[in-house]
Amino acid sequence: MKIRSVILAAGLVGFSAMASASSFIGTTNAVGNVLVNMAEALGDSTASTFGSNKVVLDARDDAASFVGSDGQVRGVNLEAALGHIRHQMPELQATDMQLAEAILAL
Repeated sequence: MKIRSVILAAGLVGFSAMASASSFIGTTNAVGNVLVNMAEALGDSTASTFGSNKVVLDARDDAASFVGSDGQVRGVNLEAALGHIRHQMPELQATDMQLAEAILAL
């Protein structure tokens, strides 16, 4: 999957998650922050390969449960993927929810 497609998908997921915000401006700012974090992460040459990593791909079901439960359900595979991503990209400033949404977008 191309990097731009992943960034676009992450933005769409972020937008849908933030759609219930009381202000459109607040929503667009939140989506912008998600896109900036994802663009920074995926722009790095080592970060762009995490989408093909088995640990990350195996976490998609757990990521869906995490997002769907608003962060209440944290599966073992998601925890492993979050740890892997944070180890590979320690400079990444993204929440667990943002990373879970990005995993779903892969």
